[in-house]
Amino acid sequence: MEESISGFKVRGAWDEVVEHGERITQALRQEDIEEQPEEIQEAFADWDEWRPKAHERLNTDVSEKTADQASVDEGEGEKVGKAASDDVKKAGEKLSESYKKMEDGDDEGAVERWQDSIGYVTRAADSAGRKALRTVENTVYRNVMTQLAPYYFDNALISANLQQPSRGGDDEELFVFEVNINDDDLKEAVSERLGEYEDTIDRWHVTTEKETDTVEAAEGVETPDQSGDDTQSTTN
Repeated sequence: MEESISGFKVRGAWDEVVEHGERITQALRQEDIEEQPEEIQEAFADWDEWRPKAHERLNTDVSEKTADQASVDEGEGEKVGKAASDDVKKAGEKLSESYKKMEDGDDEGAVERWQDSIGYVTRAADSAGRKALRTVENTVYRNVMTQLAPYYFDNALISANLQQPSRGGDDEELFVFEVNINDDDLKEAVSERLGEYEDTIDRWHVTTEKETDTVEAAEGVETPDQSGDDTQSTTN
């Protein structure tokens, strides 16, 4: 592993990339990252979801996850399940109510309904715009950006990028994976943890996806939750 101001970097095969992500994740857990404010916990969960896994592939799984995390967030209308067309219809109804209030001499009520109408129109435009942006982003990312730029992740906690610049001997796939912790104090603590791993862990057991569907169907029981700290290692 190489360490610099831009982060922690490894060059190697896919299992080395996966191990690098697991080590950093484990180091963050040991720094009680899951007990931090909600925003940081969510940022950590997003990273844990995005980081490369042993059973994944760069051009499919990581590509899809990168496109998803880079996409424009949902607007207020989308969050409550309202399509732009629904809000446009509602805006028309509020505008009709505004005219009726005006005819009845209720100027205050007319203004209130008119403001409601504007609110629905604005939310409809926001939803439609975000949907269009996501469509463009997804198309551009999948068809253009992955040809030019590394696969990347970026939030309040971590910035990371993954590249595949070359192949090694015997046509072995080689990757470059760089991860940076955006908080300097936390980055220093993670650096110390990673150093401890280098000194004390002889062999890192990369976590692999567990096949549980067949077991559950055969035995009629649910398997234990596999989330959390399941990293295993062998010490010197």
